Amino acid sequence: MADSNRDKVVYFVRHGQSEDNVAPVFQSPHSPLSAVGRQQAERIAERVSHLSFDALLASPYQRAKETADTIGKITGKASEFVALVTERVKPTSINGKPYTDAKAQRTWRAWEHSLYTPGMRVEDGENYDDLITRAEKALALLTDRAEPSIVVVTHGYFLRTIVARVILGEALSGDTFKHFHTVACMENTGLTVLRYQVGVAEGPCWRLWIYNDH
Repeated sequence: MADSNRDKVVYFVRHGQSEDNVAPVFQSPHSPLSAVGRQQAERIAERVSHLSFDALLASPYQRAKETADTIGKITGKASEFVALVTERVKPTSINGKPYTDAKAQRTWRAWEHSLYTPGMRVEDGENYDDLITRAEKALALLTDRAEPSIVVVTHGYFLRTIVARVILGEALSGDTFKHFHTVACMENTGLTVLRYQVGVAEGPCWRLWIYNDH
């Protein structure tokens, strides 16, 4: 049941380090956690176990799924996988390709430009318009969830996109989006907190409460 007239808190967790995070390749959705990533997942799971929360949502990408499952084991919460909170979708042609692949590099550079250029698209990768729309849909989903406290395991770039949408609001543009991603960094298993507050003078809105607590 939708409940957009109630205060709520969402704890966002970036997944643990994946094998592709430290390999010289363009990361694949199927990349599992590295040994370091599994240790990070255990540490964030212990931290999250001290929170009171009602639902555990996660990206279905392997690295996020493993992180969420580790949290679920210690908290007793079952993971609910939500495609809306996956990482930015790269062109399929470059997934898993080494950085030394010249064609993949050209595609990557063109695709990165599309992330800050409204209307531009490269192959089947997401672009600026797709990402902003998906961030808005993710926020709407969280607004409408009945649970007052939710943990969401997601990805660095997409989480920064959500934060940028909340902070910049109508001032968000290709240029401001690019600048935000340039200056806002995020650690694996960093904890970011947004609160949806109803009783504020500006009207109900999301507010950034904590960023990348690591």
